Amino acid sequence: MKIGATPPAKSEELPSMQYDAETISGIRRMLLFFRRLLMCWFDGHEDARLVLDKESKQMDRVRTIPFFALHVVVFTVIWVGWSPIAVATAIFLYVIRMFAITGFYHRYFSHRTFRTSRVIQFAFAIIGASAAQRGPLWWAANHRVHHAHPDQPADVHSPVHHGLWWSHMGWFLAQNQLATKFARIKDFACYPELRFLNRYDVLVPIFLAVGVFLFGVWLGSAYPTLGTDGWQMLVWGFVISTVALWHGTFTINSLSHRFGSRRYNTADNSRNNVWLALLTMGEGWHNNHHKYSSSTRQGFRWWEIDITYYLLRGLQICGLIWDIRPVPAWVLNQRSPSQDSEDTDSEKIAV
Repeated sequence: MKIGATPPAKSEELPSMQYDAETISGIRRMLLFFRRLLMCWFDGHEDARLVLDKESKQMDRVRTIPFFALHVVVFTVIWVGWSPIAVATAIFLYVIRMFAITGFYHRYFSHRTFRTSRVIQFAFAIIGASAAQRGPLWWAANHRVHHAHPDQPADVHSPVHHGLWWSHMGWFLAQNQLATKFARIKDFACYPELRFLNRYDVLVPIFLAVGVFLFGVWLGSAYPTLGTDGWQMLVWGFVISTVALWHGTFTINSLSHRFGSRRYNTADNSRNNVWLALLTMGEGWHNNHHKYSSSTRQGFRWWEIDITYYLLRGLQICGLIWDIRPVPAWVLNQRSPSQDSEDTDSEKIAV
């Protein structure tokens, strides 16, 4: 070594990274959590499989994150503003998706009140899935349970036995309702495309949200005078429309078993409610429906507005559906509860 040269620095030994069993276990739990998060959001079957207590009525905290997040996002309308085209898009997507739920998820998949082709069946199943109310098999199977045990303890969303909160939305978010009851829907579970859609149903609203956003971006660029953009269109066309769809549909499970009139003395607490019928395009004639659920029409009288039925008749005229089931004369001739002894078998013709 030369005199005056700086001596070489001693090499600093890097501390070895050692993990104890508790740290490794924590990392593993974190990775499993993120895996479950993704699987719960994108794979409906995996979501149900990962639930430890399948009888628990507790809210599934993972699956429900998007549900509550969309409710929060509604308030961003304060910043994105509004425009006639954004509001019109929200109304259009509300109507077309509500029709897919009421006309096909309900009156077709749940009750088979008319017939259609496999192509139309799948097309409206996709539109229904875009409403973010899960897959058609899950939806219809649960509804068949409702009609098999109306307003009884086994009814998945009875306000009589489980309270208003549970019947409105609690059951939809609970762990014990995540799995599809395939035993109740064997007639449609044989279609592989429906099983695929039922399993990965969340992909459809995601694609819709992206499409609505891009539509707003294009409108903002091509037609700036419309006063919209991607974010505004996303909030109105997807978020507000979807949240309104959720609660519009849920009112039939909750409010239509509490408020309204009873034409028929059915073995449940179903009611006819004109306001709910307008909100849900005909589903509010719920007492009629529980009296004879095999009819395509739920507004039994000419003045009982049933927009879903009118649209289904339009599809029938176009040859897209057929064999629409009418309301039998013996049902129409029963005009009041006093003329009808308590009917305990009417719901058994649901399918």
